[in-house]
Amino acid sequence: MPTSTDHDVPRPSHQQNVSSSSHSTGMNSSRDGDQEGVFRGMDEQEQVNGFVALLERETRIKEGAERLLRLPLTDTMRAQVESELEMAENEIEALTRRIQLETPRGKRKQNGGIATKRKFAGQAPFNGPRLKEDLDEKDDFRTALSQTNAYIKSLYSLGRLPAASTSPSSSNGTSGTTSTTGDHDRPRVELLNKLTTLLQRNVRVRYELNFVELVQATIPSLSDHCSQRCRAAAYRLIRHALVDASSVERLREQPLEWYMVKSLVRDNKHVIEKEQVIKLIRSIVDIISDRERDYRRDRERRSSTGSEMGVNIIPLSEPVMRAFVAVAEHSEDPFRSVCVLTLAEMVLLDIDLVARTGGIRFLLHALGEGPIEIGPILAATFLHIVDSPRKRKYLRIGTDLEIAFSAVTDAYGKGTDHADRMRGCTKVIQLMLRTWSGLMYFCMEDQLAIRSIVNTLRIPSLETREIILDMFFDLLNIKAPEWYKTFIDGRRLTMYRKSRPSSGAKILERSSTSETLKLTDQYIALLVLVFTNAGLLDALTAMLEECTTGSTLSRKATLLMAEVLQMANRVLPLTVAAKIQAVPRVFNLASDYDRGENRIIGTSALSAIDSLNRNRLRLHPNVKNARPRANSAEDAVRRGQKHVEQVKIKMGMQMDDKTFQSSLLETQVMLTKDNTKWNFDMLQELIEGPLLNPKRLEEAIKVSRFMRRLMSFFHPFSHSHRFSDVPRKQPNLKWVRLGCQLLNTLMASPDGIRFLASEDDFLKQIVQCFAQLDPCNGTSEDPIFSKARISQTLTFGYFEMLGTLSKYSEGIELLEKSKIFTAFYHLSELRNREDLVTIVITNLDYSIDGHSRIVLSKALTSTDVHIRLFSTNHLGELIRSSTNPAAWMLRLLLTQLYDPAPEVCGMTIQILEEACDAIEVLQLVVEMQPTLDHLGEMGHPLLMKFMSTPMGFRYLYDAGYVEREMDMWFHERNIYYVVQVEIFLAKVFGSDSAEDDEDVLAFDGVVPPHFYGEMSKTELGCHILNDKNHFAEFSHFIRQHGLESDDLEMILKLKSILWAVGNIGATEGGLPFLEEEDIIPSILEIAEHSLIPSVRGTCFFVLGLISSTSQGSEILDDYRWEATLSPLGLPTGLCIPVDLDKFISLPTWEPVQPKGDSDSRLLPPNLQTELEVITAIENLSNTVIANAASRSLARMKSRPEYKSVFSSPSVFFRALHTISTQRYRLPVRRYIFDLFNIELDADVVKSISECAISLRAPPSFKQSQAHINRVVSMFGLGRPGGADESDDEEDEMDGAVEEPPAEKNPVITLRPVSRIIGFDK
Repeated sequence: MPTSTDHDVPRPSHQQNVSSSSHSTGMNSSRDGDQEGVFRGMDEQEQVNGFVALLERETRIKEGAERLLRLPLTDTMRAQVESELEMAENEIEALTRRIQLETPRGKRKQNGGIATKRKFAGQAPFNGPRLKEDLDEKDDFRTALSQTNAYIKSLYSLGRLPAASTSPSSSNGTSGTTSTTGDHDRPRVELLNKLTTLLQRNVRVRYELNFVELVQATIPSLSDHCSQRCRAAAYRLIRHALVDASSVERLREQPLEWYMVKSLVRDNKHVIEKEQVIKLIRSIVDIISDRERDYRRDRERRSSTGSEMGVNIIPLSEPVMRAFVAVAEHSEDPFRSVCVLTLAEMVLLDIDLVARTGGIRFLLHALGEGPIEIGPILAATFLHIVDSPRKRKYLRIGTDLEIAFSAVTDAYGKGTDHADRMRGCTKVIQLMLRTWSGLMYFCMEDQLAIRSIVNTLRIPSLETREIILDMFFDLLNIKAPEWYKTFIDGRRLTMYRKSRPSSGAKILERSSTSETLKLTDQYIALLVLVFTNAGLLDALTAMLEECTTGSTLSRKATLLMAEVLQMANRVLPLTVAAKIQAVPRVFNLASDYDRGENRIIGTSALSAIDSLNRNRLRLHPNVKNARPRANSAEDAVRRGQKHVEQVKIKMGMQMDDKTFQSSLLETQVMLTKDNTKWNFDMLQELIEGPLLNPKRLEEAIKVSRFMRRLMSFFHPFSHSHRFSDVPRKQPNLKWVRLGCQLLNTLMASPDGIRFLASEDDFLKQIVQCFAQLDPCNGTSEDPIFSKARISQTLTFGYFEMLGTLSKYSEGIELLEKSKIFTAFYHLSELRNREDLVTIVITNLDYSIDGHSRIVLSKALTSTDVHIRLFSTNHLGELIRSSTNPAAWMLRLLLTQLYDPAPEVCGMTIQILEEACDAIEVLQLVVEMQPTLDHLGEMGHPLLMKFMSTPMGFRYLYDAGYVEREMDMWFHERNIYYVVQVEIFLAKVFGSDSAEDDEDVLAFDGVVPPHFYGEMSKTELGCHILNDKNHFAEFSHFIRQHGLESDDLEMILKLKSILWAVGNIGATEGGLPFLEEEDIIPSILEIAEHSLIPSVRGTCFFVLGLISSTSQGSEILDDYRWEATLSPLGLPTGLCIPVDLDKFISLPTWEPVQPKGDSDSRLLPPNLQTELEVITAIENLSNTVIANAASRSLARMKSRPEYKSVFSSPSVFFRALHTISTQRYRLPVRRYIFDLFNIELDADVVKSISECAISLRAPPSFKQSQAHINRVVSMFGLGRPGGADESDDEEDEMDGAVEEPPAEKNPVITLRPVSRIIGFDK
């Protein structure tokens, strides 16, 4: 294959074509004729391949000429190069045309037609353009495939060329040979990159090409004599050629592993090459991960033994894996993080391979001592392993996973600098203890790991204990309110007052969520019980005993104790909570009259706990929508204020004439038009008092003209726009309130209504303001209702005043006569004036049937989706604020279900779900019989609520919804339900950012509605469930597969069925199904004996659902599972086992010792020098004698008698075998590679493969006694004849001990002794 230097070779055919190129078509025709002569007699495919090869040759000539033109050239040379470039471009054009003619598409075009294909039955007829596109794609594929094959042949030819003359390769490389090697490899790199581009653009080519040929053609590019860019391009090409698991298996059969090991060992100067080999490993892992995902759905493969044991799932050899682990271990390697994460993924796919190569040991070390940011990821990985009985056997109980706690349990003596690592460790502890796998694993061995965390609170000198206390607050989901800071600072809580702004909203939010206990509360109840059994309260009491005066730390411990006691009282059964509430150690301290300091500590703690409880009730009442207490301290103040207001109004209405006239004058309204000089307080008193008397109002209107002057201030077109020009600032808002109160006063008497209708121009001018916005009337320069005025001045107050008028039937008549409602209707037609529509909708009153509701309905159906969204949301606020939503509100809301915008439909459904919590509203909505089929998944929650009522269930059953959904839930939706619940729980218990997650916000912690649960709430639903016989099938599956521990698909189905049974048992009508099938004992057996922690956790939640009825809680009480009851004796849906250890602790196991694929022993070396080198290399893995071994190797390498050893492929293989079966750090691996004067290429790899066969010891091989007794120094063996007398003492020590004659054995030797390792049995 020609290279990029072909432009230096004379081309007679080219010159001949140039001479005949005076005619524009002559060149192409003659060249085509020459090409036809060259390829005459070949078949079509061979001709196309030949043309493609020529096209590639001309393309390289063109690229070379373009590069030359960028260099400084003489005029003559530049003219020659430009001529060559022009000829190459013409040749490319001619060859491209020829290739197109030779392809089937070109021949079809020449024939002038397309052969019609025979259509299959039911196949749609082809249209012309689509068929053309398909044929174009097919021809593009054929062209790309032919080009790919041509490039592969070119790679083969380049691989046969002699290698560039370079020095022996090392892992570091030298800059002296980089440019030379790079120039030599440029054609190879270009071919590799073009092949990669072809595979990227034509995915189909990857499936059609011969993958083995591609890899064999690429392997020579991985040799040491190639540049790192060439090796990187080769790895990149192989990665893009991988398509499925079969290609990965074929890749493993190729001699690639030692190249990958060498590339992973290289230093940071070879980042490009290292990155590509790591990406190749990542691609292999991704492909195997996809195969495993598909494999789980295939029952035949699942039954195979090899896959069950997880052996050789990832087709990576142990040498590659150990090199990869070494990169992950090296803290200074730039690819360490990605390697660690890849290892975490590998351990989930093939734990046996990772365990054999030391990956699990490293991941455990990284979990405890590695970077803080990867801790949660590794913790989640090991939690997944613990959830599998087969995989967790690779962990040792009590030592391996407990390393995650080391930053907390070993914090003593490390000072405050250790605080950041402790905080990261507490996040990992929270993550692990908030999962069933982590909690049950750490509760093994009598909760030893849990007790170790709790006991860290007992260390008085540990300054970072506050971090551990914060961990317990987060772990138990204790949200500290603002007033906790007051208590921790040592101030009295009775002086703390709630902040006035938005305090009501916070109270309502807290109270609404505290009524119903959630799934999270059920898990927290278990955590509270576990930690109290582990001695948490005793450890907190020990912290209190440290200081009698109290400190921030002790007060925080008291706060945690109070919260734990409060939580235990709320979520635990009475008998269990009573034992915790006793806190005997605190009471013993309080009653210790012998030691005064103990009594001070105990009484202070009890007093603080009591104070916290009393202030919690004061600052956070738990009753929803609680009215103010009649006996509260603030009640007298409220009653007094109300009485004063009533007296003032009564006295104002009884005011005499003289006092009234003086009051009018005192307001300054009659004296000046400047509102800033008016007496606002007097104005307000007059409007709210005397003017409510019809006689005084008539006098103010007709006699004194006071009302005219006051109303003129609010006129939009009054002098200088007095009201509408006032800035919109907080102090000025009082004028808007005054205007609204003035209209209320006017509407209270017929004279005031008559004044507004006929004598005052207020409403007329408002209509004129709306007319300014009408495009038909012409645009005003500064309309009153412009966006700027509404946002910056008190102009917005006009809409509040109009809203005040809409509260009265007479006011609605005034607005109608003034045609203001007509102006409201026209607002929706204005463009870019959403602000006007929204402000009108917000301020109108809808209590009276009429135009106001029509305006709202018109906004709900506006063409602008933003207006529809706002109107729907406002309608939802109206429904929430009304104690009993009216039918018209619900009817308007139901029309929004048919809105074309999905966001409007979603908001409507959310409002309806909230409103339908009230039975009356739900009944009213069901009577309207809305159609929800068009909503799809969005409408299911609302339909679930419909099913919970007899009328709604009958309506849905008649519509066919129940039958259809029942089949879908039986086959699919049950699985989807359990996945969603577990995802929600994982997010709620996950990282801190989960609080902002949309899914978490949508999931309030209460058990989501289940189809079977809602179905069993009605009598008709129970009849249908019984007729379908679904529950009997559920019971049969639970009995048959309840203790399944290997089949993931069966485990997921078991969880889904358990959730279905639990939701059925949570209703009064569904519990008889459980009693009839006697399924509760089977669920209890799974909860106590299943080997899968997550299945036990599912049973725990399901038993809580069953206990949510009185009869269910009584049944569970017979089986020693006690339900939590409310103060009124009603079940809360929480259930705790009396025998906690039986549920919470997993059975122990014997750790698995991973074994290799086969016996990996080698025959011992015969030569003494080889034995010395191999022994020293083995000693490098021992950190105690590694330095001495490296010095010994350095001396050996400098001596001439060892030169042949460091050039021997067999010794090189022994070294590779050693680092592939033992743990070596990355710098040591690099040092071992640099010892040998051997370049890794195809011949060396072949020799290594032969040595692997010839040197492998047979299974029956036994070491001879001579080899077993041979004594070898860790500093190397000495040569016969002893060392030279001129050697210094160190050289003498570094020499080996000569094997002594049998007849003169010394009594004792002071030499360090070590035996040959790695060759005995």
